[in-house]
Amino acid sequence: MSGEVNHGRRRILTGLAVASAFSILSPFARSAGVDYPFTLGVACGDPLPDGFVIWTRLAPLFNAGDGRGGLSRPVPVRWRVASDAAMTRIVKQGEASATERFAHSVHVEVAGLEAGRPYWYQFEGLGAQSPVGRACTTPPMQAMVSARLGFVSCSHWERGYFSAYRHLAAEQPDLVFFLGDYIYDSSYAADSGKVIRPHGNGNAVSLSDYRNRYALYKTDPDLQALHAAAPSVATWDDHEVQNDYANRWSQDPKIPVAQFLKQRAAAYQAFYEHMPLRASSLPKGPDMRIYRRLDYGRLARFHVLDGRQYRSEQPCILANGSHQGHIADNSCTDLRDPRRTMLGWEQEAWLDRGFAESPAQWNVIAQDLLVAPLIQRDLTNHKPGRWTDGWDGYMANRERMLASIQRHRLKNSVFWGGDIHSFWVTDLHADAGDLGSPVVATEFVGSSVTSDGPPYEPYKAILPLNPHVKFFDSRQRGYVSVELQEQRMLTHLRAISDPRDPLATLSTLQSFVVEPGRPGATVL
Repeated sequence: MSGEVNHGRRRILTGLAVASAFSILSPFARSAGVDYPFTLGVACGDPLPDGFVIWTRLAPLFNAGDGRGGLSRPVPVRWRVASDAAMTRIVKQGEASATERFAHSVHVEVAGLEAGRPYWYQFEGLGAQSPVGRACTTPPMQAMVSARLGFVSCSHWERGYFSAYRHLAAEQPDLVFFLGDYIYDSSYAADSGKVIRPHGNGNAVSLSDYRNRYALYKTDPDLQALHAAAPSVATWDDHEVQNDYANRWSQDPKIPVAQFLKQRAAAYQAFYEHMPLRASSLPKGPDMRIYRRLDYGRLARFHVLDGRQYRSEQPCILANGSHQGHIADNSCTDLRDPRRTMLGWEQEAWLDRGFAESPAQWNVIAQDLLVAPLIQRDLTNHKPGRWTDGWDGYMANRERMLASIQRHRLKNSVFWGGDIHSFWVTDLHADAGDLGSPVVATEFVGSSVTSDGPPYEPYKAILPLNPHVKFFDSRQRGYVSVELQEQRMLTHLRAISDPRDPLATLSTLQSFVVEPGRPGATVL
């Protein structure tokens, strides 16, 4: 037992060592009768040239059964932004009210700052000080500067430790993208042999369930270190609500639409409460706008998509009525139906306008899935087909999106994705069915932080059917690190040694370069 305790202590100290490197720590304080309230750390997000959002949530009892974090009354929270890590040169400050309405979370939209530089921030409430976080404003709109970026996805608490976050934080990125499955709504059975560290309860359905799930994940020291080290931009996939849900339809046909929308409303509210999002993303019942654009000077425009909320009903529904993703035969007409959409018609039009108007050298489409078409084989009957829950289930929308890139002559388009728990590098052709058609975009998909990857050998066996795939590996967990400059995008696929090891080490599986005007990735 003492070995386990020491091992856990070493893990915490490792996380704190990363935090200390960025001067983000302050002494834990206690107020009379109240435990330390900043148990979930701090975060910064959605930066602009003149500011950013800073976030925290007060939760002295982060796992309180009612999901309220141990608080019920409004709490005044003071915040400060400084131009130095020691927090001595205060440039902005104010007070916000943390209320029960949003689980005592605080979202402060700081503005009026200098473009293209770091700042530091801190909260104070209930007689305690939060850790100090590092934020950055984006460069001036006409500036052409380089950036260090990272993206992550699919972090299942029960399947291991978040060492990938710690290693990404150590790279000191300027901006981090969370591309979905930040939490997992579902839990493994205790006797499944899958649980490295338990959720402590079953599947999330209610608002208190989702709040406590986020709170649990945010107690992880490696996740706290990453959020405190750099600003982030977050979108979602399915497990923030429920596996393979689509719009208003649960994957379970026995759950009525009205009931599922109540669950979706609870899940979306908890997402807002735990992410550094602007008021423009405030949920309205089961609706919440998270697709948005972010410019990084003239270097890059990031088009951040929502691939879940607005999509048409899952294609090729199974005989039992299940909406769960599966490999459907190519003859299923739903796959190519032009009346169906992954993004929803409004978001499709918004994306087309963004492509038309973009002044950026690089255009990054940050979303939750593998975009490239993929001929797969059903593992039970070995018949070829398409995975219904991804872009292959919404082929017409993909064709419209790639056609928009061509039509507007969008400069240097690169897709980022997650979801599939494996590393992928692909060429995206103008005509997905014709690999002789021009390559119009490059795609990088990151592996999961902890979630199990798909079986390696069956996927490796289908690669000859998919020559547009330049790299695949489902055996490793990790993240993607990107060095972006005017004349090249350098992408590193980073792998951790073992998600079961809280002190996992890091290696680089492969590095790729993309050059302006030449879509497609080249091994470095």
